[in-house]
Amino acid sequence: MKIAIASDHGGLVLREEIKKLMDEVGLEYEDFGCECSTSVDYPDYALPVAQKVAAGEFDRGILICGTGIGMSIAANKVQGIRCALVHDVFSAKATREHNNSNVLAMGERVIGPGLAREIAKVWLTTEFEGGRHENRINKISAFENNPSGE
Repeated sequence: MKIAIASDHGGLVLREEIKKLMDEVGLEYEDFGCECSTSVDYPDYALPVAQKVAAGEFDRGILICGTGIGMSIAANKVQGIRCALVHDVFSAKATREHNNSNVLAMGERVIGPGLAREIAKVWLTTEFEGGRHENRINKISAFENNPSGE
């Protein structure tokens, strides 16, 4: 599995922690995040990661900012992206099993590094259940491809 990861200035510390986790479990990743602690614009980091995941260049993406909200909003503007803002382990598992999320967003000002590692590990190792959930994902994709319904 190949992961694209990025953060803005508000997610620098957590991003490094998640990169350590991916190194430990042997996942391939590329870091598209900023390297500065001064304020930057989160769409500049969220959108390229989302585009690369949507294009199939990466299997999944992880985005981190202060709250995770801005990153998730921006990423979800890219067709084919199902970015889930997650701050607990249960939701991390559920969004993979039920929603087949392909991008994870977290907030460094919301959760600590230990919990973030647990969330990322569960999210990275949980598979999509398919079945009844597949139909729901297909409805979302159909709307993305034809929002007017014509």
